[in-house]
Amino acid sequence: MFLAVDLGATSGRTIVGSIADGIVRQEELTRFDNHLIEQGGHFYWDIYALYREIISALKKAATQHLDIESIGIDTWGVDFVCIGEDGAPLRLPRAYRDPSNFTAMNHYLANVTNRKELYEATGTQIIYFNSLFQLHGMRQQGDSALQHARRILFMPDAISYMLTGEAVCEYTIASTSQLIDPHTRDFNDQLLKSIGLSREMFGRLVMPGTVVGTLSEEVQRLTGLGAIPVVAVAGHDTASAVAAVPASDAHFAYLSSGTWSLMGIEMPQPVVNEWSSERNFTNEGGIEHTIRLLKNICGMWLYERCRKEGFRRREERGERKEERGKRREERGEPLGHSELMQLAAEAEPFRCLINPDDEVFANPESMTEAIQDYCRQTGQPVPETPGQLCRCIFESLALRYRQVLADLREVATDDIRVLHIIGGGSRNQMLNQFAANACAIDVLAGPQECTAAGNILMQAMAAGQVADRWQMRQTVARSNELRRYTPQQLPVWDKAYDNFLNIIARH
Repeated sequence: MFLAVDLGATSGRTIVGSIADGIVRQEELTRFDNHLIEQGGHFYWDIYALYREIISALKKAATQHLDIESIGIDTWGVDFVCIGEDGAPLRLPRAYRDPSNFTAMNHYLANVTNRKELYEATGTQIIYFNSLFQLHGMRQQGDSALQHARRILFMPDAISYMLTGEAVCEYTIASTSQLIDPHTRDFNDQLLKSIGLSREMFGRLVMPGTVVGTLSEEVQRLTGLGAIPVVAVAGHDTASAVAAVPASDAHFAYLSSGTWSLMGIEMPQPVVNEWSSERNFTNEGGIEHTIRLLKNICGMWLYERCRKEGFRRREERGERKEERGKRREERGEPLGHSELMQLAAEAEPFRCLINPDDEVFANPESMTEAIQDYCRQTGQPVPETPGQLCRCIFESLALRYRQVLADLREVATDDIRVLHIIGGGSRNQMLNQFAANACAIDVLAGPQECTAAGNILMQAMAAGQVADRWQMRQTVARSNELRRYTPQQLPVWDKAYDNFLNIIARH
């Protein structure tokens, strides 16, 4: 039995899994929130709270007498922990949504190197939260944690370090940093020098499937478990998810749908040229030395933020429902997901559209107001009701998917015949159907827990139970019921796409 620690930007979970008769079986052990902490004008992750939750999960595994063969950890990308001379973390790690990252990126590109040269060196999408810009900004600000750091460990490596005492740098997570040469698959010394760092500050670079070490004596005492190995799986959660895409052959694109939508294809070699630079595609590491050529798209973040702000305004749907809505609003009750989907289904199609990747949506004070301002500035009707806002978000995301998929088709070594949508967003039937319509391609949705499956199966590969990524994918396909969405209303979506391109060109 394998234990996967899967940490996302809003929540974390631990899942136990086993493989028998070609089927992977997964069972959630624990689930917990992951909160951003705002203090002193910066955003931080509470790594100690995450560590405490992991220790609690390991205790539970021991109490239930689960036969844990190994442990693997995956997290979101780019963020890191500074480790001091005494081996302890120095302050809570900065979060990628820290507002200072925009300034840091602009300063680096203006004073150190330009976009073209930086992209040629890394093949990484130029985006404000990349580790390179975070580190540059911290250096410019005289950040005391960075000044006194002996080591810098990316998030999954920092967690495995806290569990084992062994410091490594797993390749797939490092590849999100904009510090890795995509051809040598190692750190770019010139870039490290440009931010005052050295190669020695990072742990030894390891590939997915490497055993990092075993649980330390302290963790064994705290949990009641023995010296269980910790395996460096594909530490970037998207890399773990892509490893478990239930594809039958190479003729696929994937969309990891969650807070972020990450759309891409699997390539044998990096694509670093004028084409990929102009479109700002990223080359990130995958398992078995593959490259994930992909684009980061601002995904369910838009919807999640609007929900938190209170999708509480009602649609005009008759006196009885209106009065009920008033009572709910007076009690401060947010509308549920199913109700919001119904309101979106009833809203006018293509009334207003946005570019989900516009910088104004990165981390606004109010997402609802940011969407409304965007529509106002581009001469569109302003979305006022929850249904109109939801419809705007989902239609805009689907049209953005079409734009990115069209780019991917230009360089794909294999025909793209199906789009696999995986992750939590694969449950959103409206968005899945919109994606099929907009992209004019069959969509296969599921599984939701693809990241955990990839984590578990990578541990199984390290244990010799799985041969390669294709056997991993066959196992996932056998283990899950996938839902197919076929394209509909193509002429209507073609017209909407033309309008979408015109709108985003105006902002």
